Amino acid sequence: MTRVWQWNRPLTVREVLEDMQQERSIAYTTVMTVMDNLHQKGWLRREHEGRAYRYEAVSTRAAYAAALMHEAWAASDNPAAALVQFFSMMSPEQREALRDASRIVQPEAGADDGDEPADTGEERGR
Repeated sequence: MTRVWQWNRPLTVREVLEDMQQERSIAYTTVMTVMDNLHQKGWLRREHEGRAYRYEAVSTRAAYAAALMHEAWAASDNPAAALVQFFSMMSPEQREALRDASRIVQPEAGADDGDEPADTGEERGR
């Protein structure tokens, strides 16, 4: 999956093979089997092109990582404790990234979150 995410475009088995062979010896059939397995599991989609398939990631690497974290958290019998342990393992840079992400998904202070009716000013005689 790492290779497919890095290239960020549909790839043939041959392209992945040639990329991987720059680092180690690997057989075409091994790469083909792994990519077919990933397709069967729903991680890759493929489109027939000539005599080969072009494979493309179904989701982004970020979405995959988020799904793994959600799965692990959901499996915990004590989600709060799991989060505390997870946060304690983070580097300062990761904690900063968490703060940034939290600011993106949390409504701003004072914003209408739907829990209380918005103040229209009518109660003050406006």
